[in-house]
Amino acid sequence: MTHSRAIASARQWLETIVVGLKLCPFANRELENGRVRFAVTDAETETELLMALRSELRVLTDDASVETTLLIHPKTLRDFYDFNDFLQVADTLLIDLALEGVVQIASFHPEYQFEGTAPDDVQNYTNRSPNPMLHLIREDSLARAIAAYPDVAHIPERNVALMQSMGSRKVRALLAKCF
Repeated sequence: MTHSRAIASARQWLETIVVGLKLCPFANRELENGRVRFAVTDAETETELLMALRSELRVLTDDASVETTLLIHPKTLRDFYDFNDFLQVADTLLIDLALEGVVQIASFHPEYQFEGTAPDDVQNYTNRSPNPMLHLIREDSLARAIAAYPDVAHIPERNVALMQSMGSRKVRALLAKCF
């Protein structure tokens, strides 16, 4: 997959699913303002991905014009359980770089599965994406957005209810259009 294709898929997913279905009420503003960085890495190993993550964390913390980054890594951690295990490594990197509490990492994956759910449970689609990706979020910006948004605690419940009302077939078709 080319970088441009990976970015196009991620952008389509962000516009259609995340913003279009209002899964994240904070995403549209940054997307419209051009402050979402779409970065693709050719990393094929966890070590290479960790180096790419380190580099993107540097960009995010050094460049005020970047509000949030989607680090897309189509060539590594295609297995969800390996991906999920890598999140501990990513969090350790935040600690090592003294970025804990400064940057938060959210995760999206084509086979995302919440603990306690079946692989085909429709609620998993709230975090499914065309490619594995790490979402790097400035914590101070997130805190301001949360403070200004009423009823933040109900966002996950609303998203699950939306996925259930749409049904698996419709949600899978919507995600498939992002490829």
